[in-house]
Parts: sequence; C-alpha cells; structure tokens
Amino acid sequence: MKKQTLPIIQNDPWLKPYESAIVGRHEAVLSKEKDLTNDGAFSLSDFATGYLYFGLHQTKEGWVIREWAPNATSLFLIGTFSFWTEQSEYQFQRKENGVWELNIPQGVLVHGEIYKLKVYWNGGSGERIPAWATRVVQDPSTNIFSAQVWSPEQPYKFKHKNFVPQRDPLLIYECHIGMAQEEEKVGTYKEFQENVLPRIVDAGYNCIQIMAIQEHPYYGSFGYHVSSFFAASSRFGTPEELKELIDTAHGMGVSVIMDLVHSHAAKNEVEGLGNFAGDPNQYFYAGERREHKQWDSLCFDYGKNEVLHFLLSNCKYWLEEYNFDGFRFDGVTSMLYYSHGMGESFTNYSDYYNGYQDDNAIVYLTLANELIHDVKKKAFTVAEEVSGMPGLALPFKSGGYGFDYRMAMNIPDYWIKLIKDHIDEDWKPSSMFWEVTNRRKDEKTISYAESHDQALVGDKTIIFRLIDSDMYWHMQKGDENYRVNRGLALHKMIRLLTASTMNGGYLNFMGNEFGHPEWIDFPREGNGWSHKYARRQWSLVDNKNLNFHHLADFGKAMLALFAERPKFQDLETEEIWHNDGDQILAYQRGDLLFVFNFNPVQSFTDYGFLVEPGKYKVVLNTDSKSLGGFGFSDDNIDHFTHGDPLYKKENKEWLKLYIPARSAVVLKRSK
Repeated sequence: MKKQTLPIIQNDPWLKPYESAIVGRHEAVLSKEKDLTNDGAFSLSDFATGYLYFGLHQTKEGWVIREWAPNATSLFLIGTFSFWTEQSEYQFQRKENGVWELNIPQGVLVHGEIYKLKVYWNGGSGERIPAWATRVVQDPSTNIFSAQVWSPEQPYKFKHKNFVPQRDPLLIYECHIGMAQEEEKVGTYKEFQENVLPRIVDAGYNCIQIMAIQEHPYYGSFGYHVSSFFAASSRFGTPEELKELIDTAHGMGVSVIMDLVHSHAAKNEVEGLGNFAGDPNQYFYAGERREHKQWDSLCFDYGKNEVLHFLLSNCKYWLEEYNFDGFRFDGVTSMLYYSHGMGESFTNYSDYYNGYQDDNAIVYLTLANELIHDVKKKAFTVAEEVSGMPGLALPFKSGGYGFDYRMAMNIPDYWIKLIKDHIDEDWKPSSMFWEVTNRRKDEKTISYAESHDQALVGDKTIIFRLIDSDMYWHMQKGDENYRVNRGLALHKMIRLLTASTMNGGYLNFMGNEFGHPEWIDFPREGNGWSHKYARRQWSLVDNKNLNFHHLADFGKAMLALFAERPKFQDLETEEIWHNDGDQILAYQRGDLLFVFNFNPVQSFTDYGFLVEPGKYKVVLNTDSKSLGGFGFSDDNIDHFTHGDPLYKKENKEWLKLYIPARSAVVLKRSK
C-alpha cells in the first residue's frame, strides 16, 4: 500500500526532493513518543508530570524532596533548619536511575524557609539549588540565591479557569514586568497588574507576552540566561501575585503567554544546572556542542530522555500551575541547527535538509507542541525563528512542527535597513509590500515593526532612528521641526503597513506604540547599576502637550479597526496598485482599502484606483490633526466610484483621491 504524501509536501511541490528527510523527522517524533510513553501505555501528558514527583512536596507526614543526580555520591538538604550544616537526618537516599529522595518530618520546614542541596561526587562537592525548585529568592544583603519553601495558608484560586483566548486577530503586547513602571527600580507583578494592564486593554491588545518569568541570576540578561526553570522570578513578587496578574488579565479578556527559554541555559553552577552533580553534561551536550559561544550559555542535550522529561514537564507546569495560555519559544533557530544559524544565509530549501540540523531538537519542539495543545486545547505557541524552516507553524499531522505562529523576523530587519540605508525618495512601495506579505501561505505569522530586540542599547527603535536627538527637544506640540514631523508620519505609516497585512497576529513592544524615547539598558557595572534606562516613561504619553500621545492614539484606532472585523487576519490581502516612481501603494482587505503615499514631497490630486464599486468613507488617516498630522484632507467627505465601460465586466470602477505627501489613509467601502 502506497504511503500518503504529507500535506506539507502536497501544498509545496518544491519540497518533494526532500520528502525522505521530512518524513524521517515525522517518523522520528512518532518513534520518540512511543519510547517516552512505553509504546502508548500512557500519554505524553502523563509522561510530562515530573514536577509532581521531583522537587519539594508536602505529604501527610511532612515533606518529601527528590532530585535526579546520577553522578552524585551523596546528597544533603541544608538550610536555616539545619544551621546550614550537613546532618544525617537530612541525608537523601539513593533510588533507581540516579534519583535521590529524602522524607522530612512535620515541623522541620515552614513556609518561607530557605534551603539548598549539598551535593557530593567523586572528586568534589558543592552547594546547589534543586533543579526542580519552584521558588528561588535572592538575599538582598549577600546577593546569594537559595530555594524557598512556598506553602502559603491561602494559595491563590483562579477565578477564570475556562478562559478562551481571543485570536481573531491575535494582538500581542510584549512586556517586561521589572521595567514596566516609571520609577527607577524593579517593578512588581502587582504594580503591573494595577498600573500597566489597564493601559494595554485600553490600547486594544488582547494578549500579553511576558518576558523574564523563569528565574535568572543576572537581571540584565533580559531573562534569557535561565537558572531555575520551574521558578517564577521572585524579584517581581510572589507566585500568588503572578497568578493573580494572569487571572486578572483573563478577567479583562486578555490572554497571557510567556517567553519560554528552552534553547539554552545559564552557565551558573551554584544557582543553575551547569555542573549539577559533578557531571557538566548531565543536562547538556558533551564536547564542542555543550557551549553556545555567542550567547555564553549551555545547550541542552535533547537526545536524552531525562532532559526531555525535564523540559516537557516544564511546559506542562507553567500551563497547569500558573494558567498561562501558551508560550513564545525563544531562540528556535539556535535549537534547529548545529551552527545555531550563525553565518548561514538560508537561500534555498537544501539549507534546511543538508544534515546540519539537530534532529533531537526538532523532535523535542514537535513533542512540546503536541503536549501543550493536548494539555490545554486553546493554548497557542509562537516560534522565534529567523531561518524560514518550512513547516515550523504547521500541525504535526501535516508534516510540521506544531507551532501556531512563527515570528515574521524579516519585517523589523527590513524597516531598519530601509531607514538606515535609503533616503526617503528611494523607498519603493513594491519592495515594502513584498516584504510584509512574503511568507509561506499555509503558515501563520506574527507581524511586527519592532520588538524588544530593536529597543536595546546597541540598536535603535524606529522612532529613534527617525527623530534621534530631536526627541528630547521638539516633541512639544507647536514646536515640531521637520525631523519630528517626518518621524511621526513614518512611524504611523510603517505600523499601519505592517499590522494591516498580518496573516496571524501583530506584536508591539511595551512603550514603542507611543514612540518611547529611551533605549533599554539594564543596571550594570558600566552604568553604575542605574535603573534610569530600565523603565518606561508613561508620563510622556499621558502629557497631552506632547506628541507621544498622538502615536498611541493612532495605534489604538488602528487596532480597533482590525478588531471590528471577524478573522481580519484571514481576509485576502489584494494589491490594487503600486507605482514606485510616485511611491504610491494601494491594497484592499475585506471592506477596507489601504492607500499609502510614501513620497516625501509630492501630494497627488485625483489619483485613481480601480476598485470595487461603492461609497468609500475615511475611517483612519495618519495625517489627521487629531493623530498628530497636518489635516490636509477633509475626512468627512464621502468618496464615490465612477464607472468605466472598459472595466464593467470586471466589476471595477474608478476611485479618485487626494493623497497628501507622506501619509496613509484607510477607507471603508459600503454599497
């Protein structure tokens, strides 16, 4: 009997020469799932429950703690209860398969107690934080991290257990709890919930993507050098406060996903997994593949079942314990390739099937997606992936890796290059439109003009590239100079073009929607450990005498326009016209017509487009005075199409518009 061709190959015949590799990866996932589930004796979800077994848990008799440390010769639990000394009654017993267990009687450990492991191995010993610790805190006087007993008398109870995320379209607000407040300090879950979450809802976003949740020793790593994978960062508050934040967001109709870092781990040994029990390769690849030299971190060995158990359990833990709605998987490109994607151009399909891919990582990512969607039917996943690996955001049954979305990472790179390398007269609408719509038709993407990556020191946000130092001197209403007016106009146009052509969702990083003037620089030795640039200046957007609020108002109006249309992201985006000489672009989507004039000096009168017959009314104009523009057009005028016998059979008529220089307008069609 002939095997059925996988849909990914049916939909893209250019993949046919690589069918054996695609099918091989597909079958490798099935084989590994059989291995992990004892040939189907239990489910993958049953397998991914390590957090219920390992780590510290209360029992009727007291407590039990278990750790996987196959290279250890002995383990002790130490803490304030033992005066930080090794005592025989707190020595672990070795079980099978490198598992160690200790039962602790009632009354020894209390809520808030701090503790660690003292691990011995042949030739050495060291203090360690348990790998499965769910609460880790830092002593403010010594900066030393320890695990903490977390057993509050009143654990948080979720009020919105059956929340269903809104994804038509998915509008993501990427945020960081610590730098979300204006004060020069580390913000908290509670402050974010009370002060920032209402702003996000008001702006029209229906999802928040929270960075830096998993515990990380160095605040300035942005949360990407994780040490304790099951612990929510305590620098922002307690587990109960994070749960309340998520629950509150759900009550406001906002889904919550987290940046999940499984692409690498911090090198730290005392706080992390770098040398947990005298075996530096317990969790990580051996040899040259152990270290990610560009990131100064360690690479997980996705070929080990114990590592898969750890990581898959981690996925399920955050869904079950905190009620997250899904994940944005960080650094997927780095996971997929032995080279971590460094120095590769990825110009043709052979680059994805040439034997330089980490099949272990591909199997893990696919299993993780299968697990996540099994544990929580409405959960969704986003892949941060730059190489363009085919099938990444296709279901497993179609031959894909199971992500719901992939980041359209080409778009911000394009805008940076355009702003940096080309004068305004050389901006070509045909190139812009191709870039924002260039994607695999069967895979959903998250479009964005810029994310946190473009806001960090060493890079520049779009608004900073456009306006630069004049941000500090000429953002007062009435005091704008040419550079400010240009920047305000292009900031809105770039976002409108990026968001309106999405085929899955749209993302914005916290503060960029109103043109936040400062880059991000976390406290470090080089800046005197200052928090000055690790915050968001909300007072700027609240000040109606400044132009920042115009950008925020535009973003709000833009998102509202999309949200009014069911499944806007699925509507066909049909180009109507482009002329690179005039720098004019027009396309339609449903009942909306989008018209852009990127020409910096020339306005056009009675510029004609062939469109569907009807009445067209302006519903959004980047040049509106209320949105910080000049108001050169009268948006109250209804525009009617005019018939032409030449195009009657095509059911097209002429629509003629006045289009001011450097502006964009959205018109709604009605019959």
